[in-house]
Amino acid sequence: MQIHSVDPGPPGLPLIRNGDFRSIARAISLIENSMPGSAELLQSLENKHVPIIGITGPPGAGKSTLVDALTKYAVEHKKKLAILCVDPSSGFHSGALLGDRIRMNRWHANPQVYIRSLASRGSVGGLHPHIFQIADLLANAGFDYIFIETVGVGQSEIDVARLADQVVLVLVPESGDDIQGMKSGILEIGDIFVVNKSDRAGASLFLESLKSSLQFQSGKSFSDLKFFQTVATEEKGIGELYEAIMNNNKHISPKKLIRLLQVKAWQLIVENRMRGIDREQLNSSLQHSVDQPGFNLYKFVTAYAAASG
Repeated sequence: MQIHSVDPGPPGLPLIRNGDFRSIARAISLIENSMPGSAELLQSLENKHVPIIGITGPPGAGKSTLVDALTKYAVEHKKKLAILCVDPSSGFHSGALLGDRIRMNRWHANPQVYIRSLASRGSVGGLHPHIFQIADLLANAGFDYIFIETVGVGQSEIDVARLADQVVLVLVPESGDDIQGMKSGILEIGDIFVVNKSDRAGASLFLESLKSSLQFQSGKSFSDLKFFQTVATEEKGIGELYEAIMNNNKHISPKKLIRLLQVKAWQLIVENRMRGIDREQLNSSLQHSVDQPGFNLYKFVTAYAAASG
């Protein structure tokens, strides 16, 4: 578990590029809170691509334990790894509720592993609002791979597919009764499907049911999908899973990279346009307008956006 103090002053880009964890921590905090200097820092970054692996799935599936086990393999293969753990926001301070995962504390002070918890801040897609920017920063910090573990809110956490080169969807045998009722969205985002805790009864049957469902529900070619059974607490099946993830990284198409870049550009444009809109002023204007005869929300939004632009 890594806990980094945040020093005053803007972090130095050369130190970030050299992989200095303290400078990386300060830079993430700068971006996370949209502090002065964050825009200039982002505009100074190179356009670098580092493979992003999204780890997602429902609560209790063992995502953090799986990431911890995969980290061991990355370290053994001399890879430098950044891990972003997106946690639910605290209702009191909007920070990460769980903090850096205790179960990952064996990587504390390991120079190959940087772990950072981020609060979802109410984002319905299971990610931090500035996750794109933070991932770009890490891509400039000398890491070989970036793992992003989502908040684990269930079927709504599909935003990770808009950011990651590949998505590992983690499920458990107990999901078997619900597999037919799952929204297609959560199934369609997966590139690799993991049945974790597969030492439990019904794991093999669940895996076959999952494969059968995906033949009809997934928008991807079924032959491109990969399936694994793991027991992350005992590191069973983790080696095979790690190799599959690394192999997929070698076959990310230029077309997909452009699509991911397009999604990122769209998101950033939306954020820039919203930056000048004050929520309190919007609320005040809305309260004044809603009682006017013929009020229409869509007309109001169009007029307000034009006036704000």
